[in-house]
Amino acid sequence: MELAARKEKILSAIIKNYIQTGEPIGSKAVINETGLEISSATVRNEMADLTNRGYLVQPHTSAGRIPTQQGYRYYIDNIMTVTPVSQGGKSFIESKLYENADSPEGILSKASSIITELTGYAAVTTTPNGEDIRIRRISFVQTGSHTAMAVVIVSNGIIKTKLFRCEFVITPEILEVFDKALNDVFSGIKLSSVNRPFIQTAAAKFGELSLFMPGVLIAIMEAAKAARTVSVCRSGITKLLFMSDVNFLKARNVVEFLNNEQDLAEMLENLPLDTSVSIGLENSRIELSSSAVVSTRYNIESNPSGILSVIGPVRMDYSRVISILECVSDCASELIGELIDTNSH
Repeated sequence: MELAARKEKILSAIIKNYIQTGEPIGSKAVINETGLEISSATVRNEMADLTNRGYLVQPHTSAGRIPTQQGYRYYIDNIMTVTPVSQGGKSFIESKLYENADSPEGILSKASSIITELTGYAAVTTTPNGEDIRIRRISFVQTGSHTAMAVVIVSNGIIKTKLFRCEFVITPEILEVFDKALNDVFSGIKLSSVNRPFIQTAAAKFGELSLFMPGVLIAIMEAAKAARTVSVCRSGITKLLFMSDVNFLKARNVVEFLNNEQDLAEMLENLPLDTSVSIGLENSRIELSSSAVVSTRYNIESNPSGILSVIGPVRMDYSRVISILECVSDCASELIGELIDTNSH
């Protein structure tokens, strides 16, 4: 249910003040913040009504009010405006990301550290989900007389390598034969299809040539599996333990959860495709019941892909965090897109 304009103005002032100071705010301070030409008694009545509706809470009998999780939710959905990062800020983010722009993993690892640097909170990013991704090309690099490396390049820009060994001496001519035969079979195939039965079927197609290929085929299968696995990049996790208004034991539970890669990746993958904010008990994990998760997705070839997220206390500057996340997302999408274009030629 929407609040009247005056109540919204009061709620907004209380939340903005609390985000900045961490202190309850009283009626006189609200009048100063809002510029409303009303009496302190009127403001107190409005604050009491907002408290009764669940948007504010009075931590001490004589103190002012602070927002509840419900208050933050209303503010984010109905009042808050997000100002995009300045051109100078965007240039800074781009230059930082460019330092690690040799792979999507490098870009996303750098993205998490930039987000922590700019927000002061924990940041988590994920590599692209590989379920609908296809093999773009397979290359080979000789590393020894009996060893070579299979290089699997996939459509989301991820590159995975796997060494293999042959009983015979490897020559450039043999690798050329492998290159042609294997790209004919694997190019355009979904990563999720590259399993043992597929490898056995592929081997049957090669006839006698397959006798030379067991190590190569297994290397490709393992590289494809690695390219399909979502990797999680984390930054600033321990910062949660040292925030002034955060309960240490609760923060420790959050840190333990964030270090559990499988559960963390699963939670992140289930977040919405658009920019979203989950506050406290809205989070799917009990460990995050006193935290806020702000997330967005970067795009690969115009499709929403992996996650960029901030995990911090409920008292955070949501507008600023969202603008930073969205800017990093835009820059990362652009750089990964350039990588994919480079790898496809």
